[in-house]
Amino acid sequence: MAILVIGRGIDLAIVAIYAMSAAWMLQLGNQGVPILLAMLTAYGFALGAGLLSGVLIAYVEMPPLFATLGMASFVYGFARWALVPLFVVYMPPSASGIAWIGGGFVFGLPTPILFFAIVALLGFAFLRFTKAGRFTYAIGDNPAAARISGAPVRPVIVLQYAIAASVAFLAGIITATAVASMDTAAANSSLIYDVVLVVVIGGIGFSGGRGGIRNVIVGTLLIGILLNGMTIMNIEYTLQNVIRSLILLAAIVIDSILNPLDEQISQQGDI
Repeated sequence: MAILVIGRGIDLAIVAIYAMSAAWMLQLGNQGVPILLAMLTAYGFALGAGLLSGVLIAYVEMPPLFATLGMASFVYGFARWALVPLFVVYMPPSASGIAWIGGGFVFGLPTPILFFAIVALLGFAFLRFTKAGRFTYAIGDNPAAARISGAPVRPVIVLQYAIAASVAFLAGIITATAVASMDTAAANSSLIYDVVLVVVIGGIGFSGGRGGIRNVIVGTLLIGILLNGMTIMNIEYTLQNVIRSLILLAAIVIDSILNPLDEQISQQGDI
C-alpha cells in the first residue's frame, strides 16, 4: 500500500486478495492438488486481480478508489461463488511442508518477522535503486509532468498494483500457515483501514511523491503498540474500531493540511 500511496494511488482490494487467494490455495490442497501447484495457481489469481486493477486505473483511467473498491467486491464475490464454497478453509495435511512459513523460527526469530524484514528490504531497494521506483515518486509528485518527461506512467502504475497483489498473497500465505486456516470473512473486515492507517500514521501522505519504507516500519510499530495497549486495557473491539477510525481521520486531516494538493495537480482527477 505504501508504494501505491507514494505513486498517488490506493488499493482497497488487497485485503480481499489476501484472504481469498490464500483460502483458494487451501481449498485446492484439500481437493488433492499438490500444495506447490496450489500456491502457484492461487498466486496467479491474486496477480491477475492486481494487474486488472492496474489496467483499469492506468489505461481506462478509472479513479483508483472506485476501481479497487469494485475489484474488492468482485474478488470476494467471484471466489465465494466459484472457488471457495466454505467460509473457513482449513489447511490440508499435504500443506505441512509449508507450515514453517507462518509458524517457524529462523535463529530464534519468528518467520513472519523475517518475511516482513525481507519485504521491507525489497520495497526499499525497489523505491531507491530501480527506475520504476524513481518513476513512482515522479508520478506521485506530478503525473502530468512525469508523462511529459518521458516516464512510462501507465506500465509503472500497473506494476505497482501487481506488487501490491503479490505482497497481499504472501501475507495471506503467512496468515494461513500461522493459524492453519483462512477465514474468508477477513475480506470484509476492517483490516483494510488498519493497512491505510499504518501508511498514513507513518507519514506517507496521500498527496504522493514522498515517504518510504521507513515510514511503514514506524507506522507498523506505532499501530502495533496501540492495538496491543488497547487489548491489554481490555477495551472492547467495537470501541477499538472507533478509536482507530478517529486516529485515521485525524491523520488524513493533518496530512491534507501539511501536504495540500496544488490547483494544477488537483485537477488531474487522482486522490
